[in-house]
Amino acid sequence: MPLPKPLAAALLLAASLPAAAQTRQETLLTSNWKFTKGDQPNGAKPELNDAKWQTVRVPHDWAISGPFDGKNDQQVVKIEQNGEKQASLKSGRTGGLPFVGVGWYRRPLTVPALGKDGRAVLLFDGAMSNARVYLNGKEVMFWPYGYNSFSVDITPYLQAKGANTLAVRLENQPEASRWYPGAGLYRNVHLITTLGAHVPVWGTYLTTPEVSATSATVKLRTKVDAPTGATGLKLQTELRDAAGAVVARATTDVVAGAETEQSFTVAAPKLWSPETPVLYSAETKILNGSTVQDTYRTPFGIRSFKFEKDKGFSLNGQPRKFKGVCNHHDLGPLGAAINTAALRHQLAILKDMGCDAIRTSHNMPAPELMQLCDEMGFMVMVESFDEWKAPKVKNGYSQYFDQWVEKDLTNMVHRDRNHPSAIMWSIGNEVPDQSSPNGPAIAKRLQDIVHREDPTRPVTMGMDRYDDDFKYGIAAVLDIPGFNYKPHRYADAITKLPQGFLLGSETASTVSSRGVYKFPAELAKDKQYPDNQSSSYDLEACRWSQIPDIEFAAQDDLPYTLGEFVWTGFDYLGEPTPYDEKWPSHSSYFGIIDLAGQPKDRYYLYRARWNPTQPTLHLLPHWTWAGREGQTTPVFCYTNYPSAELFVNGKSQGRQTKSKTDNPQTRYRLEWPEVKYQPGTIKVVAYDAQGKAAATEEVRTAGAPHHIKLVTDRPKLTADGQDLAYITARVEDAQGTLCPDATNELRFVVSGGGSFRAIGNGDATNLEAFQQPQMHAFQGQLVAIVQAGTAASTVQVKATAAGLKDGTLALPTTK
Repeated sequence: MPLPKPLAAALLLAASLPAAAQTRQETLLTSNWKFTKGDQPNGAKPELNDAKWQTVRVPHDWAISGPFDGKNDQQVVKIEQNGEKQASLKSGRTGGLPFVGVGWYRRPLTVPALGKDGRAVLLFDGAMSNARVYLNGKEVMFWPYGYNSFSVDITPYLQAKGANTLAVRLENQPEASRWYPGAGLYRNVHLITTLGAHVPVWGTYLTTPEVSATSATVKLRTKVDAPTGATGLKLQTELRDAAGAVVARATTDVVAGAETEQSFTVAAPKLWSPETPVLYSAETKILNGSTVQDTYRTPFGIRSFKFEKDKGFSLNGQPRKFKGVCNHHDLGPLGAAINTAALRHQLAILKDMGCDAIRTSHNMPAPELMQLCDEMGFMVMVESFDEWKAPKVKNGYSQYFDQWVEKDLTNMVHRDRNHPSAIMWSIGNEVPDQSSPNGPAIAKRLQDIVHREDPTRPVTMGMDRYDDDFKYGIAAVLDIPGFNYKPHRYADAITKLPQGFLLGSETASTVSSRGVYKFPAELAKDKQYPDNQSSSYDLEACRWSQIPDIEFAAQDDLPYTLGEFVWTGFDYLGEPTPYDEKWPSHSSYFGIIDLAGQPKDRYYLYRARWNPTQPTLHLLPHWTWAGREGQTTPVFCYTNYPSAELFVNGKSQGRQTKSKTDNPQTRYRLEWPEVKYQPGTIKVVAYDAQGKAAATEEVRTAGAPHHIKLVTDRPKLTADGQDLAYITARVEDAQGTLCPDATNELRFVVSGGGSFRAIGNGDATNLEAFQQPQMHAFQGQLVAIVQAGTAASTVQVKATAAGLKDGTLALPTTK
């Protein structure tokens, strides 16, 4: 079916964020929270004595401190999405962390004097889950879906005099998720106050009917909530470029009870794209005569896109395909508690890989992610649900679907419809309703809701039941048909799809453990080993999925494909496939990057294809194999050069050239499968298209562990109390070669202008706590996360281990 006409129109999109003004105040409620695990019958009552409760800062994840235990989330289930035919005992499916149960949060709430026409609103970016919000003992809001944002006007419940008490009860049900959902007030809570006429939460909406290199026509719709009887109000809006210069302005009378529309022309607009993420801003004032009653700031970006039959996707008139990853919301050792610096760190790693798109699998993201994608240049598939009416897990979203689905979709769209990074909406992932005759009707209903609230973007979903998707017709309903793990069916699908294109909405599901190599190196599905690890030769996948090369070939060869979203960018807590029946395994193996934020070998396979502007040359495996002397030890090279020659201890093993054959590995990897291991050095020389030697990479056999080397991801920190540095600790020999078998316990001391925050080594089987300043190295490495203080100073980091020379690092922090 053809896309709705507005989807092919040029767009100008905005991200709506209120700014401080004369009458508007916005405060993040981060401190003075009291927390306790377990139900409290009087938890909402102001007079309750909570002095013995734990004092925490929000965002807060109550379960990430563990301890890990396979019994925390033991389930007897049949995972249909994995092709299972019968139920079996699973452990670690949701990370082996104690997130199930009730938790209470309380804090005093001081609200500025509001006067006769003032309002106070609480905005929750997300609360996991079944949130019941109380003010002064009265319930003011219930919102069950833990991933969504919601707001509530608390003005009627405020005390006329004296302190107010805010309380929040959260409850995570057992078997409510297929991955680690987090627990608690894990996203920010805002208090917003206004004193008269004002723009409500998510109250602006920007579009343009036309965008070109010479001009863009901006239409801004603004909702104004005004006191009864208010007259003579005007909207005054200025559009500013990135330097702050005014590029357009308008003043319009406010129409009582309706949205007020303003129109602007921006000359010679700078267009937003992943390569040029240029942002503008709109500052809207509500005027009563010369008095400013409210000011609302809306960052935005100008860009156009199209999805066209037989042509595919184009951005700003340039055809391109999505080089995307799927990511769950947890931040590894930090858990689910949102942290902007941690998100920025993840996105910077993905950006270097050449990634240009994120799928927020399988739920609404934190607003901070959307803001960073605007700023750093990522296109986003904003996703909503993992379930519709038919359940996947005992207590999943299906229990809320009938009553809440429209409310949840509306909030999702209203919050994020102005972000330039948001390219498409996803209404679901692998929902069992695909196999129901009612599935297409449900999909159409949800798609219609999204189109009603935002007719400017297409709707997609991740489909995994290929035959049923056509048998019952759900594939034809969607604006963008998204298929999970079906590259072998693309050619058939395109003959049946009226849309004329399709998306790899979830691809690969290759599994690997960073730095772990298994022999023989061979293609395998659902391969398991006694140590609960997977091979980093990148040849092992799940029964339903493929190695990356197969999807690469489909995307390169088929013009009607729109691109792919790989499962996954980062490892995440939970879903330890293929070891979900074998504890201890508490995190995924799917990630291109491990749970601690360290790239696996696969990172360079993707970088070689996705980042053509930077040279990539990566050799694997490591070359420290005591006891394998004379045994076959294959060597792979991931590079964006067309050919390379391998040398073992100076002796050539031949030159390999990428070629298009029936085996897609020959197109994207260079392989020497018969190399015999001997200690020493392996070296690869890469050749450019003209046959000239262009780059070299060398891997040496390591000696005995000698010292710890600390490497930081950034040279300095911002002294805001939140900024983070990710410090990789490497166990090296005396010559500086990584010792890939080292498992030393490393201990950290952080002093000066910062503090220790968390630690991780990327090992899915490791049950050591993330919050303690020591951990055993995995394959010779781990990552310590250090948090800046609030004063300009220097952070001193020291790592020690028995028998090794210390590692030290100094990081300045600046205001």
